Amino acid sequence: MTVRRAPAPRIRVRVAAAAVLLAPLAACSPGSTDAQADDAKPGARAADDRPATVTVSPSGRAVRAGQPVKVTASGGTLASVTVTDTEGRALKGSGDNDSWQSDRKAVPGATYTVKATTRTASGTERTTSTSFTTAPAGKVNKVDWRPGAGTTVGVAQPLSLVFDNPVSEKAEVERQLRVTTYDGTAGSWGWMKDWSGRDRVDWRPKAYWKPGTKVTLEARLNGTDSGTVGGWFVRDYATSFTVGARQIVEVDLDHHRLTLERDGRTVRTIPVSGGTPGGDKRSWRGTAVLMSKEGTINMNSETVGLADAYDKMVDYSMRLTWSGMYAHAAPWNDKWMGKANRSSGCIGMSDANAAWFYAQVRPGDPFEITGKDTKDVPAPGNGFGAWNLSWEEWKAKSALHTPVT
Repeated sequence: MTVRRAPAPRIRVRVAAAAVLLAPLAACSPGSTDAQADDAKPGARAADDRPATVTVSPSGRAVRAGQPVKVTASGGTLASVTVTDTEGRALKGSGDNDSWQSDRKAVPGATYTVKATTRTASGTERTTSTSFTTAPAGKVNKVDWRPGAGTTVGVAQPLSLVFDNPVSEKAEVERQLRVTTYDGTAGSWGWMKDWSGRDRVDWRPKAYWKPGTKVTLEARLNGTDSGTVGGWFVRDYATSFTVGARQIVEVDLDHHRLTLERDGRTVRTIPVSGGTPGGDKRSWRGTAVLMSKEGTINMNSETVGLADAYDKMVDYSMRLTWSGMYAHAAPWNDKWMGKANRSSGCIGMSDANAAWFYAQVRPGDPFEITGKDTKDVPAPGNGFGAWNLSWEEWKAKSALHTPVT
């Protein structure tokens, strides 16, 4: 009888060989550890890809204006931020990976859209968009300023801003005022009451301007609160001007003469008659700055508190103070020119000399007036009287140096 054997050994060899081949594959298989970790912590990879959280301030509707826009990110970094109003105007700003802030403040009565792009550590980017609206201005403040844009002025001309409404937030307003000169001229702002009774701030250099200096003012006031009574500024202001030749007018009332100096040289000396000594008709002394050339005007003494002393048309009128001191033609006083002071406070000269002098000077030229029997120096707000203060006294009138009273 024939006995047949089963092929078991052959099967065992093949199984063994398969085991040998599989073993190294299992040992070297990439990602086997990560797969085990993912199995152990379900949802971990999804957490890594979670978008960053963006926070915008201010937010909501009818929020208070006058604050910068701030954007922060958590769980990621800021890749870009844009802030625009409904007119497409952008608020520029700067920041780092975690936060961004606008350079300018949100203005009243505006809607802003904020778009922020964030990036996570795993590279996931996402752009979010939100908007907010600021409350409208309940009251608006405005500014009148000198000198006008594109003008050429004298070496004593200050920058002068007069406000329609009171300014209680003087320091905050002053921070928005930027004066730029090509040579870095040193100067300071000073607060005062204008002759009109309104709040006013002037910027004067430490010493007279250098001829040829180009000056630019940027009053970045839009979105600035001037105080509860004054209201909001809703626009910016800007002006630029150039300083002309160094012209100084020396007025010697003791000797009744006026001398025009240009760039250190005497151009002409002419006889004058100043304010009558011994009373309210005396002239001011100190430094007065030519405010404007007004030509032929009516002068009435009642407007400056001198009763019925005069009421006449006056030629070649050059204003020196708000209180009514001018240099002008005074042919009715010809016999006193160069001899005695007999005016009602102004600096008078002959028609011919007044015509010549009027053509030579420009607004911003300083009149340095001396004389024993004179009133006093004009206050800073009575015309451009800032030059009658020392540099230290003037700097103390800045709201950023010391409190302004």
